[in-house]
Amino acid sequence: EGQLVESGGGSVQAGGSLRLSCAASIYNLRRFCMAWFRQGPGKEREGVACISFRGNINYADSVKGRFTISEDNAQNNVYLEMKNLTVDDSAMYYCAVAEFLCGSGYPPVVKDFPYWGQGTQVTISS
Repeated sequence: EGQLVESGGGSVQAGGSLRLSCAASIYNLRRFCMAWFRQGPGKEREGVACISFRGNINYADSVKGRFTISEDNAQNNVYLEMKNLTVDDSAMYYCAVAEFLCGSGYPPVVKDFPYWGQGTQVTISS
């Protein structure tokens, strides 16, 4: 019960930065794992990064060193700091929550996440 609301998307030139936010108003839910996914035009939705309540973090290889996932101490918000953006980063970015531990070696997998936001669009221009 509740909702996930993403914000912070927009249009930026290649090389720029954006900070995405996800406000998690999920009640009676153990937010063991909070994650970011993205889906570009004509592509399948892919995991970008995840963070568990224990602090375990995992990133997709394509964003390592450029993106940083974090959450507040109450796990009410999760963030994605994106730097050195490229055209290939253009996508709809989604926040998701699951009740299992993540960040132990692999990026988040779509099928493992039952709770989703509506997404925020990120468009990178060259």
